[in-house]
Amino acid sequence: MSTMVYPREEKMDKLTQEEIISNTKLVMQGLEALKNEHNSILHSLLETIKCLKKDEEANLVHEKANLLRKSVEMIELGLGEAQVMMALSNHLNAVESEKQKLRAQVRRLCQENQWLRDELANTQQKLQRSEQTVAQLEEEKKHLEFMNQLKKYDEDVSPTEEKEGDSTKDSLDDLFPNEEEDQGPGLPHQHSSAVAAAQQGGYEIPARLRTLHNLVIQYASQGRYEVAVPLCKQALEDLEKTSGHDHPDVATMLNILALVYRDQNKYKEAAHLLNDALSIREKTLGKDHPAVAATLNNLAVLYGKRGKYKEAEPLCKRALEIREKVLGKDHPDVAKQLNNLALLCQNQGKYEEVEYYYRRALEIYESRLGPDDPNVAKTKNNLASCYLKQAKYKDAETLYKEILTRAHVKEFGTVDDEHKPIWMHAEEREKMSKVFS
Repeated sequence: MSTMVYPREEKMDKLTQEEIISNTKLVMQGLEALKNEHNSILHSLLETIKCLKKDEEANLVHEKANLLRKSVEMIELGLGEAQVMMALSNHLNAVESEKQKLRAQVRRLCQENQWLRDELANTQQKLQRSEQTVAQLEEEKKHLEFMNQLKKYDEDVSPTEEKEGDSTKDSLDDLFPNEEEDQGPGLPHQHSSAVAAAQQGGYEIPARLRTLHNLVIQYASQGRYEVAVPLCKQALEDLEKTSGHDHPDVATMLNILALVYRDQNKYKEAAHLLNDALSIREKTLGKDHPAVAATLNNLAVLYGKRGKYKEAEPLCKRALEIREKVLGKDHPDVAKQLNNLALLCQNQGKYEEVEYYYRRALEIYESRLGPDDPNVAKTKNNLASCYLKQAKYKDAETLYKEILTRAHVKEFGTVDDEHKPIWMHAEEREKMSKVFS
């Protein structure tokens, strides 16, 4: 009878997978040979039993035959375990093959990711080349809007008719943003002015987020929110992994995503993101940082768009206090915040406060930017609108005349008999009509 030789335990600890499989195959071969040998002996014993005549000898042979059967069963059990090990080895090889395939897919995805980064860089270059053209178009747009306002008065629209037509609340779309990210995805043409305002306010959007910010603006301005939103979410996830949730760049990204949601009228989601950004900025930058004021302003605009003027007003006032403290009380950005606050108060019917805020803003613009700055005419127009709502027609008339006269002087020079402002022509026609009536 052959004997099985097992390797020492010390060597078993050092065997590799290939060596284990090889040894298992050898053991299987030995077990198969041992099984055949046992079966042959068992067959011989059974033949011997048939030939034996004495019962005692037959019983002895039967006992040996039973022992051989048990030994054969143990051998078959060993063979079964060896086959399981072989099947497990095949399975592990299949898993390793699948891992190799996955690694190949990962390499391919990395290559595609590099291609996307190159495309992103190319898009950034295109955006930078178009900024100057966009700035020129913005100036032309402002000029056309102002000319449209002049045309409205040229068509003899009376203040009463205008007031009757204004049955809804004043729109908050005219609120003045201060920070680059406050421009909102729907206003890509204000990018250059926003950068200047951000630098003056002591806060500038991080360099590593500028390209992404420009892309989001481009996609959102085209209405491609299905691209802009995942782009923001992926960037936000990456920032949180690399820098942690409580990081100023994370707050900036939350602001950008909130403005995209605001453009989609998803106000609850936007409010949640802005409150989160506000908490981060207060914690990391301090409660009097310009970026905190910018987030407060965004949140106030959001509440205003939802008609929650009482909730928006204290946020706007706090943003005003921060800007006054950081920039000084006569800074143009303070005037912008005053305009925001005046509009919120006007929607609540607080006209005395509205007059105060508009007058303060007007003084700042005239002293710091000069009487010909577009913000001067815009603020005068807002104040005149406030007068109309209070039926202070004389005060409103005075402001409208100042606006039209200033526009006339810029276009034609001083007022003379040949070149008169529109309102003078209107008064002359009215006098003539009374004479002939």
